[in-house]
Amino acid sequence: MTADGFTTCLWFDGQAEEAAHYYVSIFKNSSIGKVGRYNEAGPGEAGSVLAVDFTANGQKFVAINGGPQFKFTEAISFQIYCDGQEEVDHYWAKLTENGGEPGPCGWLKDRYGVSWQVIPDGLIEMIGDADPVKAARTTRAMYSMGKLDIAALRKAYAGE
Repeated sequence: MTADGFTTCLWFDGQAEEAAHYYVSIFKNSSIGKVGRYNEAGPGEAGSVLAVDFTANGQKFVAINGGPQFKFTEAISFQIYCDGQEEVDHYWAKLTENGGEPGPCGWLKDRYGVSWQVIPDGLIEMIGDADPVKAARTTRAMYSMGKLDIAALRKAYAGE
């Protein structure tokens, strides 16, 4: 990885390589980079995976096997901006499968406990509209949803 920009470090308890492959399988413009392994100095077993560099959706990450001390929380989440309902449905399905958890208002946790916001195109503009009535209708509709439904949000925005 280059030193340009930022790299997000995700802390896992033995699943770093598995998680990296999982994220690379979901997003376009993704790849696995260098896999670093523990040596005899430890603290992990020599030869076991310490860290995996990967790119997901063009963003740089490193997954480390740091141990059980720290867990993911909703205090940090990744936003996925989607071009249409098909993309919303795709990311929602992939990230909630096999142990992921749907949440409110387009939020979810994946199988590793990482929080994501799956955001359809136009939502930010609708809930931030200068017309407070349109913005409030759209926001109320969003609050009633788990996975966001673009058609329903647009209907709420339009007052239908």
